[in-house]
Amino acid sequence: MESQLPDFDRARVLVVGDIMLDRYCEGEVSRVSPEAPVPVVTVDSLRDRPGGAGNVALAIAALGAHVRLIGQTGDDPDATTLVSMLEAAGVTCGIERLAGRDTTVKLRVIARRQQLLRLDFERAPEAAFDPMPLAAPGGRLAACTALVLSDYAKGVLHDPQPLIRAARAARVPVLVDPKGPDFTRYRGATLLTPNLREFEAVTGVCATEAELEAHARTLVADLQLEALLVTRAERGMTLVRADGEALHLPAREREVFDVTGAGDTVIGVLAAALAAGADLREATVLANIGAGLAVGRFGAVAISAPELRQALAGEAGPERGVVSLEQLQAALSQARARGERVVFTNGCFDLLHAGHVSYLEQARRMGDRLVVAVNGDASLARLKGPGRPLNAQHRRMAVLAGLAAVDWVVGFDDDTPEALLQLLQPEVLVKGGDYARKEEIVGWQIVEAYGGEVRIAEQLPGASTSALVDSIIGGSKY
Repeated sequence: MESQLPDFDRARVLVVGDIMLDRYCEGEVSRVSPEAPVPVVTVDSLRDRPGGAGNVALAIAALGAHVRLIGQTGDDPDATTLVSMLEAAGVTCGIERLAGRDTTVKLRVIARRQQLLRLDFERAPEAAFDPMPLAAPGGRLAACTALVLSDYAKGVLHDPQPLIRAARAARVPVLVDPKGPDFTRYRGATLLTPNLREFEAVTGVCATEAELEAHARTLVADLQLEALLVTRAERGMTLVRADGEALHLPAREREVFDVTGAGDTVIGVLAAALAAGADLREATVLANIGAGLAVGRFGAVAISAPELRQALAGEAGPERGVVSLEQLQAALSQARARGERVVFTNGCFDLLHAGHVSYLEQARRMGDRLVVAVNGDASLARLKGPGRPLNAQHRRMAVLAGLAAVDWVVGFDDDTPEALLQLLQPEVLVKGGDYARKEEIVGWQIVEAYGGEVRIAEQLPGASTSALVDSIIGGSKY
């Protein structure tokens, strides 16, 4: 029987917390610096992604839930980048931009999927965040079905009590990702989600599960919580409720590539599921699955509802060929469970030529699996004009599926692939070299918003479908 997810479209989640920009500087290391015993990184790419509470909001939006993000940034270009990426991913922003303050930026230097160094650019805000407009009757709390407090100790949640009290009075569940050793600041919340290190910093080291459960019950009672969820890395999660037995969930078995952002995935899935009507146990099971998917991929990632559904049901997808959208979603879920990096490209491919083959081969080398999305006949005619297509969509897809570089071919009927990018969330979006800048590529903001990469393949000189068609129609040799 197919497992069911809650209807995430019902969820209205308000996220309040510290917003930052995660910047990834990636390249290759081939030598040691002659100036000091440090590796020299030859930089290939620089990409940005919302971090902190912004990453939590992305995790919720990726599930199809409605999410509003409240917090503070500087009034600078980094803040503009953040808002642009968040809104492109479907997040409604209510961000206060403070003049004279820099947006917090975390720069990670990465080579061969290994983080070599992190540089933090931050300054404590001079203006305190005022939660009262949110807590007031008729404020944003009144319209939400769950509240997430994402605390990274940057100042926004210096006093979370007004928000917690107002939310509980409105019967809105309050989920807190805590920071620091003083959990009393979150008294009265519905649920806290510390990791094991954060939990033991408050309670002391727990040698056994029984000891962990006992300490958790004490905290739940002392802080007047409904539950406490301790995330325990390779040992899974433990949920301790005020009324009921503890729930110990083992980690979903998969190779761990990167734990960055896993905690944001946990609280994001929990909040969206609870806001959509799931009970706490169901929401925790889904959060555990989401965490397993997140750590199986490199960098902070947002897990989609189809990925959750497929992981829950254990569905497998086809290894290669022309596929339906549902088959592709299952195939990508399995590929990512193996730690594979998905590359996506799209186009009309009306008359396949050497330029196409060259750029598809380049695209394939940018990851482990290549998805090619092909415009339908009606959209191709709208884009290219009368007389096109020369080949029907099913024939164009069949030819592409026969190329060694291509793993999966899927059709789409829209004029742009933006809906597909939102749904599939490939790690890399690549287009052919007739684009001069990534900003010219449709969907680039969507991909970068969830942490993906946008690249341009080199163009093979003299290879053009339009030139080839003109040559054939004109009767000249090609």
